[in-house]
Amino acid sequence: MADIIRKKQKGTDKVWFYTSTVKDHFINPKNIVLDDKIVEDMHPNGEGEVGSPACGDVMKFWIRVENGKIKKCLWKTFGCASAIASTSMLSVMVTENGGMTLEEAQKISPKEIMDRLGGLPPVKVHCSVLGDQALRQAIKDYKSKQQNKNVPLT
Repeated sequence: MADIIRKKQKGTDKVWFYTSTVKDHFINPKNIVLDDKIVEDMHPNGEGEVGSPACGDVMKFWIRVENGKIKKCLWKTFGCASAIASTSMLSVMVTENGGMTLEEAQKISPKEIMDRLGGLPPVKVHCSVLGDQALRQAIKDYKSKQQNKNVPLT
């Protein structure tokens, strides 16, 4: 059984449970941008941004597509632990095993991300959507750029 991490919500008696996988992706996020130079060196050909600074969560996602597959992705967020862990996991999912096709990546659901994390507290489920939405925007941006170049999308 997964190691469960308990966190008490401030100002309430509610306790949230986080799996060790969530904890790992929060403490050691994968593919996160800590220095913008990393993004330049990656030469992304698609980027997406979702959220609003006014509500507190903003997510930016960069992808590098080669031969129709997402070979690299990077991301940056201003968000909670669940948003960080979810997006970290998503970045692993789309690049593992040689990378997903754009079509495969667009089919990833927040539930699949949460399943790979071993679950999230119900009040944090909405956080798994940010990375998913930013990825979809990055794919849309990539496709738009390719159409402008008249280059096949495969």
